[in-house]
Amino acid sequence: MKVAILGTRGIPASYSGFETAAEQLASRLTQRGHEVIVYCRPHVVDRRLREHKGARLVHIPAVRNKYLDTFTHTLLSSLHAARRVRPDVALFFIAGNSPMCLVTRSAGIPTVINVDGLDSDRSKWPALAKAYLRFAERNAPRWSDTAITDSHAVAEIFEQRYGQRIGVVPYGVEDPGHEGTATLERLGLEPRKYVLFVGRLEPENNPHVLVEAFSRISGERARGMKLVVVGGAPYAHDYIKQVQRAGDPRVIFPGYVFGRGYWELQRHAYVFCAPTEVGGTHPVILEALAAGNCVLVNDHAPNIETVGDAGLTFSGKEGVSSLTAQLERLFDEPALVDRYRARARERARRYSWEAVTDEYEQLLVNVRNLGGHGSLPAELVDGDAPPTAAASAAGR
Repeated sequence: MKVAILGTRGIPASYSGFETAAEQLASRLTQRGHEVIVYCRPHVVDRRLREHKGARLVHIPAVRNKYLDTFTHTLLSSLHAARRVRPDVALFFIAGNSPMCLVTRSAGIPTVINVDGLDSDRSKWPALAKAYLRFAERNAPRWSDTAITDSHAVAEIFEQRYGQRIGVVPYGVEDPGHEGTATLERLGLEPRKYVLFVGRLEPENNPHVLVEAFSRISGERARGMKLVVVGGAPYAHDYIKQVQRAGDPRVIFPGYVFGRGYWELQRHAYVFCAPTEVGGTHPVILEALAAGNCVLVNDHAPNIETVGDAGLTFSGKEGVSSLTAQLERLFDEPALVDRYRARARERARRYSWEAVTDEYEQLLVNVRNLGGHGSLPAELVDGDAPPTAAASAAGR
């Protein structure tokens, strides 16, 4: 089966969960004998790179603008896929890309879209962009053959908002087992002596709430802890400066950290905090669980779904005061932190990339089979003729 993956920045992953999902699925699907093509943005992925982990990379230009980057890249990618690559099935990420599903479907290519966590709820978008995203979300199930998300909580919100239930395929996690401390040493950190945040530095992820909450706690009460805020955002320079100015000398902003360094930070944190209030299943939360972290999250429904009984929550409605109280509690009770570490690893075992790939593979095969020309009317089929693949799939 030939699979095209569209709508992300491309692989190797170097920005967000979409790219990590694309990389994990691409590598595993190719290992299973499928041909995978991943569309990449040249300003993110080195255009000299033509293959990664068995997947073929196609570099398509984009308009480098906060509002047009994803749209223009995915539009040109879908046209290229429809005219040149001709995959057996197309897999899109991000609800805002749903109109481009019409390009591949009109070319007879079965099409799946993962709408993720309802991007229209993000505060970074102005009113016109939010209206477009709501329009794209509402029509995603109609413009694709199948629409999915990675969270049951998001699927319920989607149904309440748009009157249609969509499928759910969870996000996965894989712990590479990095135990080193070189990154900690470079940043002047000690194991179990810092709180960790990882994510895009955008308002809906609430790094400013965490920075303010931490800054309210004295160094003595925090037991000498530091706060490490990992990440950035390409179009949020003013906001990032605002967050940085709000921090005291105990707050460290190392920018993006990937690969081994990232996992070293996850592995040795005292607490991992995810104050985000939008989106579905956040990969960094799963990765924190897999690293055996004590995880503290905003009580946003998809966050609660992800951590289950293996994490703690604070009130997103109360904000800074609630987060401050929970951090103080965790600083005061190391034994409680240790108990949640044990629960975290057990919880993470539910999210295996191999199991997630199994679900994606079956979904893509089913959509491909059902996207054919269909079976002949019964009166035109010989009695001993074998059933078509589409008919077999439909009969399951």
